[in-house]
Amino acid sequence: MQFNQQVMVHGIKESQGNFEGRAFSSTTFHVEADLKANGAGRSVGRVTTPMKCGDAAEFEKWAHLPATAFPVKCDAIFEMQANGKGGTDLIMASIKPCAPDRGMKAA
Repeated sequence: MQFNQQVMVHGIKESQGNFEGRAFSSTTFHVEADLKANGAGRSVGRVTTPMKCGDAAEFEKWAHLPATAFPVKCDAIFEMQANGKGGTDLIMASIKPCAPDRGMKAA
């Protein structure tokens, strides 16, 4: 099952190389999420959670952004997949920056 969701991206990291003879390639997006309360204590606020999307080539689409451009509001497509353990996994299938809001006027 796929669904669209707007997310705030606070950082993007490319990872590529070889480890013990196996190649790896990914791009990790650090996406804003609500901080979950737990039994050990109270919590408020938001955190970022890492979500992989695409291989290291995905990073090239974002590499031109300066650090001051973050956080970036994005449109993402997520997939819910059964994990075979009686639960589900949330996978980021694609992501792109939101189109600028042309209706806003400069202050």
